[in-house]
Amino acid sequence: MSEIYIPEGSDFVGLTIKDTGLWEQDINVLTLYRGAKVIPNPKVDRVLEAGDKLLCYGRMESMRRMVPAKARRRRRPKVRTLESGPAE
Repeated sequence: MSEIYIPEGSDFVGLTIKDTGLWEQDINVLTLYRGAKVIPNPKVDRVLEAGDKLLCYGRMESMRRMVPAKARRRRRPKVRTLESGPAE
């Protein structure tokens, strides 16, 4: 699950959920948040507006590809040295 935010100037603004092509990328829109309004299971002909948030379920790889490369953060695990000695 992931939340997708539709900012001002996004290519999704003015498109219907169907026209975004999310379904073809194996991403299902479960809920649409528009201001204080919550729209569960929105219809595919719902037109998206700037500021909308979509709660989605689908393939994580598909959702990650939607994030611009500049905005992606690389997670680097913190490596710790373990103390030597018998386990208790």
